[in-house]
Amino acid sequence: MITSNDLRTGTVIKVDGDLYSVVEYQHVKLGRGGAFVQTKLKSLTKGVIVDKKFKGGEKVEDVRVEKKTLQYLYDEGDSLVFMDTESYDQIHVDKKKASNLLNYIKEGDSVEATMHDEEILSIEPPIFVVLKVTYAEPGVKGDTATNVLKPVTVETGATVQVPIFVNEGDVIKVDTRTGEYVERVKK
Repeated sequence: MITSNDLRTGTVIKVDGDLYSVVEYQHVKLGRGGAFVQTKLKSLTKGVIVDKKFKGGEKVEDVRVEKKTLQYLYDEGDSLVFMDTESYDQIHVDKKKASNLLNYIKEGDSVEATMHDEEILSIEPPIFVVLKVTYAEPGVKGDTATNVLKPVTVETGATVQVPIFVNEGDVIKVDTRTGEYVERVKK
């Protein structure tokens, strides 16, 4: 058990039987009232974000989670198959837990898995990934005066908005948190 004053970003706690990760927290002290901690919590099982207020010094149950590096092997029906890079065990993960993961990873890529009691709670791709553009409309001459973007399709099948100068066959860096183009990468 920890107190609400010990909450920090990334801390995993158990509230009402569900596991939550602290996304944001703020200690608030009012003039006459007692202090409290205002938090934004992300459910590790459902993926929803909730606001929760804790009294100052209130006891909360902290949960120890383990981070593991997994390598994506292949897609198999309703599940994705990963390999634990330490034990070489194959792990089947329901596609629902991987959400938009397939937009950013290819076979052989590494991902970060959050685990509790040998159960995978969430899987996160690397923050930046490098992907090849497989389809892009040609840029229109004269559209270079302003910051014009166009949609392109990358090798994973995802659509990314990129500057007009990006062409089919180019390799680009994408931020997986926002799905936005970062830069063109040399081949």
